[in-house]
Formats: sequence, structure tokens, C-alpha cells
Amino acid sequence: MSTVIRVGGVTRVQRTFAFVDVSGFTSYTDCEGDAAAVVLLETVRGSIRRLASVHGVRIAKWLGDGAMIVGVEPEPVVEAVVAMIEANHQVLQLRAGVAEGDVILFEGDDHIGQAVNLASRLSDLAKPGEILAPDDMQTSLLVNTMVTPIGYQSIPGMASPVAVVRLEPERI
Repeated sequence: MSTVIRVGGVTRVQRTFAFVDVSGFTSYTDCEGDAAAVVLLETVRGSIRRLASVHGVRIAKWLGDGAMIVGVEPEPVVEAVVAMIEANHQVLQLRAGVAEGDVILFEGDDHIGQAVNLASRLSDLAKPGEILAPDDMQTSLLVNTMVTPIGYQSIPGMASPVAVVRLEPERI
């Protein structure tokens, strides 16, 4: 359930964030050139747009070869990101970080807070094809997602190590 809290002119909302990033894009651009990079980005962005829409989450902003995804509930965000990772492995793999929490809703369309920062930092730590999240993201509603604990990780900008899990599509 989404909550909105207004205190002293500041609006805080609970949201789930994901950062997805094309792993190895800088090297790819350097080796393959601008034209190939543009084609790759068009393909990846089209896929991310389609899958965000299918899962009912929003692309908050594009970040060069990546995107910031936001949703009200964690499950659709995780399902969307899992689908994005699976769909975009032809040339380069995506990597992602996911986190949820209360954040400041700034000027109606920007989100500021620890959950945003944590999702971004986890994306930076993820290997190609990997989705990392704090272990408190585990819920029984992640029905199509396997959760594998990987232990406490030191995250740049976070005061204490964070218990991190890997999220993967459930293999049947």
C-alpha cells in the first residue's frame, strides 16, 4: 500500500526503484563506434519501454545507457527488471539494482532518498546479467523470482554494510 506523508512542506512517498544499466557499454561504443552504439541503445530502450508498460511501472528517467524505474509496489518492479534482464542479452547484458523505501517527492517528479541511492549503488555493484537488492525486499509475492542471499556488502555512501540478495527468474 502506497503512503504519502507531508511534513513541513516536504512530501514523502513509499516507492520501489530500480536502476538498469547496459554492462560494458563504454567499451562497446569504443570498439564498435557511435552508429552501433545508437542501434544498441534504441533496441535496449525499446525493450525497457515495452516491459515497463507491460508490468505497470514507470521509467522515471533515462541515464545514457541506463534507466531509473519507479513503481508503487515492489513486485511489479522486480518482475519488470527480471524481464528486462532476460530480454536484453543478445549483445551486452543489463545489470540492475532494486530497493524500496520512503523518499522525498521533489517538485512532483523527482525522487530523493536512501532507497534511490541504494538501488543505484547496487546496480553499480551488479555483474552483467545480475539483479541485486537488499534482503528486506524478499516477500512471498515474488512468486516468479528466486532469491539467493550473497551476504553483507559495503555500499558506497551507506553507513553500515547492507545484507544483499541476488534476484533471478525462477527456473522450472
